[in-house]
Amino acid sequence: MAEQPAPERSSAARDERQTLTVRRAPKYGVFLAAGAFLGILVALLLTVFIDGSDISPYTQVVYSQMQVFGFTALIFVVLGVAVGAIVALIFERTVGGRTRQVTVEHEQHGN
Repeated sequence: MAEQPAPERSSAARDERQTLTVRRAPKYGVFLAAGAFLGILVALLLTVFIDGSDISPYTQVVYSQMQVFGFTALIFVVLGVAVGAIVALIFERTVGGRTRQVTVEHEQHGN
């Protein structure tokens, strides 16, 4: 097979330059995960430091520490994720307000 020459760029396939606005934004996943971790930590501390060996007045059952941890973790993980989301939104409003202009160059590849 003979080598084919590289196709020449037509005037329609030339590079285009464009000015864009770039702003910084926090990574929401990190804030949500940190909130969930703090929620688990609070649930663990409450389970350890609060004596839950009494009979529940509503169900007449004594719950184990793992059950109490599960119940409190359900509540505090949700609260921690919500707090993490609120903190991320506050960071976005304060840090995200700074923008800068950049020039980008688009290369169009045609077949």
